[in-house]
Amino acid sequence: MSILEWTAQGALLVLLALAIPFVWRLERQIAALRGEGAALERGAQQVAKASEAAEAALARLRATAEQAGRSVAERVAVAEPLREDLRFLTERAETLADRLDALVRASRPLAAEASPVAARPVAVLRSEAERELLRALRGER
Repeated sequence: MSILEWTAQGALLVLLALAIPFVWRLERQIAALRGEGAALERGAQQVAKASEAAEAALARLRATAEQAGRSVAERVAVAEPLREDLRFLTERAETLADRLDALVRASRPLAAEASPVAARPVAVLRSEAERELLRALRGER
């Protein structure tokens, strides 16, 4: 063997000696990555389970929302005729209130002529006029 071969083999030996710690460190990191890969796989499975649970919850939420919508629609359908009845009754009540007001106003001068104003307070006149109006409405006169 020549000196060149000995030098080349020595350099190769030195390089191999330097590479061994790097290879050892690399092997540990690869083992750690494999362990983390298993943890990553478990994490992915957990994410998949969580997404399935979220989809199921979303389906239940949609069903509940649809049921609530149907319930509200049913209540609105029941309330609609009642609203129309209330509107009709309110209009009738306003008409009757206007008629009653006109009758009360018309009866006040009659009540004032029947008794002097100074002798009785206004509140008494008003109540007597209302009584007269009620009697007239009943047809008692």
